[in-house]
Order: sequence, then structure tokens, then C-alpha cells
Amino acid sequence: MAADSCTDGGFSAEVEAEFLKYRSPLVSRYASKEMAYNFSDRKKFSTWRKLWIYLAKGEQALGLPITDEQIQEMEANVEKIDFKLAAEEEKRLRHDVMAHVHTFTHCCPKAAGIIHLGATSCYVGDNTDLIVLRDGFNILLPKLARVISRLADFAEKYATLPTLGFTHYQPAQLTTVGKRACLWLQDLCMDMRNLQRARDELRFRGVKGTTGTQASFLQLFEGNHEKVEELDRMVTEMAGFKQTYLVTGQTYSRKVDIDSLSVLSSLGATVHKICTDIRLLANLKEIEEPFEKDQIGSSAMPYKRNPMRSERCCSLARHLMTLVMDPLQTAAVQWFERTLDDSANRRISLAEAFLTADIVLSTLQNVCEGLVVYPKVIERHIRHELPFMATENIIMAMVKTGGNRQDCHEKIRVLSQQAAAVVKQEGGDNDLISRIKADPYFSPILPQLDALLDPDTFTGRGLLQHFLKSYDAP
Repeated sequence: MAADSCTDGGFSAEVEAEFLKYRSPLVSRYASKEMAYNFSDRKKFSTWRKLWIYLAKGEQALGLPITDEQIQEMEANVEKIDFKLAAEEEKRLRHDVMAHVHTFTHCCPKAAGIIHLGATSCYVGDNTDLIVLRDGFNILLPKLARVISRLADFAEKYATLPTLGFTHYQPAQLTTVGKRACLWLQDLCMDMRNLQRARDELRFRGVKGTTGTQASFLQLFEGNHEKVEELDRMVTEMAGFKQTYLVTGQTYSRKVDIDSLSVLSSLGATVHKICTDIRLLANLKEIEEPFEKDQIGSSAMPYKRNPMRSERCCSLARHLMTLVMDPLQTAAVQWFERTLDDSANRRISLAEAFLTADIVLSTLQNVCEGLVVYPKVIERHIRHELPFMATENIIMAMVKTGGNRQDCHEKIRVLSQQAAAVVKQEGGDNDLISRIKADPYFSPILPQLDALLDPDTFTGRGLLQHFLKSYDAP
């Protein structure tokens, strides 16, 4: 290609400037539009304005001198956010909430005197965070449900396909491909329960004042406790919550963040386990994740089909699992009613946890929708290990024909060690069955030998239709 055929892409100077600074790959590379918007400045600051409107409406309804005209002016300007002016105000005031109060009053001059009336910064900050957490869970839950649905389809499709089980990553008794997928499904169902619970147990901070005593609102309503309680209830209802936290300091308890990120970290552990299993199965060439027609596995080795989606899930899930340490430590060091050392940390950890969970669920759905199973490879691996697994069945069959259990055990022990030597020292195939067939001692069971080696007889209740009869998903 000629050098002069390359261009600078034709981007505007503003867009080009974005490539001159760090951009989080969680947003620029991976996350969905809906989750990226959920943690955007637009969502955050427009929610602040809605909360100021809810407050004004409640205060007006309870008798404070606030006019319909003032509220209408605020409602008309919810989305008209001058981010440049807000940045300038914050640089001048060194206070993000007051910067946005001033920015809002700039476009709402009639309502300027009643915006943020009686409230503290955490009225908009913490309540917005709770709204964002709730909406984040509402984005994640359908995605998790889709993963469970796709994986359930896969489990049902391969319910009866025998495969080697592994304990200690050493061949163990047979299971089925579908039964193994049920291990993954059960963990995902537990995550579904946990995410639903975390979402449903979220409450609203409401209007609590600077230290959680509601003193400023009690003063506004001239000592009328009932009006303060009613204001709290009204604002909570307008924000779409049913209950508030009864006790707060300046903030809601940071243990709420622990609860939210704990379930996301637990989801990360589930995804990591599933995708690690898929990566190991890909190495065995038994199962592969989807691989596109023009996809390149390696820049140096063109034959490679790397499980890059599962690897990405593991990489991001590892990050997700670590994020719970942030709210744990933040909650532990909040002095008395509140310290501000929570703020910068929460700006990062809360958003990254939901963005990362969003990414791993979307990627895992893609993996589950396109899993490729190679039954012939699985069958070959079973044939390689099954003779050893069948020895107990062979002993029992010999005893039924009148043989001595201990004599049979010794015969098979000797033959098994000879067969193992062929496999390990010579690189040959497992010839234990041939050795058994050639030994006259086992002639009484030779007609049964093929039936004793049928893989379907080694899967126990792993066949899905039997297994699911006693399976109660959480």
C-alpha cells in the first residue's frame, strides 16, 4: 500500500484530543452503551437536577413558599447542562455539588433561591448513587438471565453425551457434558438470586440532613416532625423507592456498597471458573468457544485457535473479584458520621464493578451461544481411560460367576500396571482390555465385556433427565 494512501482519519480536533489521554478500556473497548450511560456525567447530573425537583415539589406540597413557575422552570432545564460552566465553577469553588447548583441556577434564575433548599451534598450525591446502583442491577439481571438460558439449552442438548470427569485435573468417573454444564448453571442461578436480593434490598437515603438528624428540615418546617417525615416519604416515592434507610450519618452506610460489590465479585468468581473450565477443555480439543471465519489466533502461529473470549472473561473477572476490597476498606475507615476519603475511591470502584460485570456477562453469553463440542475427541479420551475405570465392574462380574474377589483384584492389578507401562513408557495405547481378553482366567465374562465397557453405564445419575428430577435451582 502506498504511503500516501494513509490518512489521519479525518477526525475533528476535539475527537483527536481524546486519543492523547488515557481512556478506560472498560468504556472505550468493552462495556455496553446502557451501562456506560448509567455511570455517565449526563446520567449523574441530570439525576441531581431531578432530585432537586423532587425536593422542591415535596417542600411546596408541605407548605413552603415555592411556586409552580419555579418548579416548571427547573423541569424545563433538567437536560440542559452546561458542562463547561460546571467545570469552571468547580475549579473556582472546589466543590462539585455547589458548582452544579450554580450551573443550574444560571439557567433557572426564578428558581435560584429554592434549589437545594435544606439539603446537604449527600442528598444529591448518595441518592444518585443508590439510583445508579439500582439501575445497574436492572441492566445486569436480564443479561445474566440470558446467559443462564443459553447455557441451559447447551446442557439439555448434550445431556446424554458421556465425557471424562476430572478431579484434581486427573481422569475420574464419567459424567456427561450436560451434567458438567449444570455445575456452571447452579452457580449462575445462585448469582441470579444474589443480584436480585442486593437490588431489592437497596433503600433510599432520602432527606436526612448533614449528620442524619434532619435538623435543617425540622427548622424549615418550624419543628413539625410529621412534615419532615412526610417530605422524606414523598421524595423517596418520587425517586422510585419504597423505603429509606432509617439511620444514616451524612451518608448512607458504606456497607451498602459492600453488599452490592460482594455479589458482583461472587459473580466474577463464577465466570472465572466457567471460562477456566472451557479453556482447559479447549486444550483437550473437546469443546471450543466460537471462532470467527477470519479470526486470527496468533500473529506468529496461524494454526492456533486460542480461547480468547474465555481468556478475556477470566482477565476481567479477576479484576471484578478484587474490587470488593475497596468498599470493605472504605466502610472500615469512615469516622463517625462521615469522612470524605470515601469519595474518590467510590467514583472508581462502583463504576468499574458494574462495567466489568456487564462486560463479562455479555462476553459469556457470546461464548455460551457458540460452544462447539467434538464428540469423537471426547470418545477417544474415554476409550483411553475407560479400561482402568472398568476394572471394578470386571471384578464384580467375575465374582458373580464364582470367582474369588481377591484373586481377581491381583490379576487386574498386574495387568493394569503392564498396560500403564505401555502408555507411559512407550507412548502406546491402553491395551488393558486386550490383556484381559488374552488371559484365560477371565474367559467366564468375555461375552459381557463389551457391555461392561459401555460408557453410558458409567455416568450414574448424571444423565440430565434423571439428575434434574432432584435438582432444585436456588
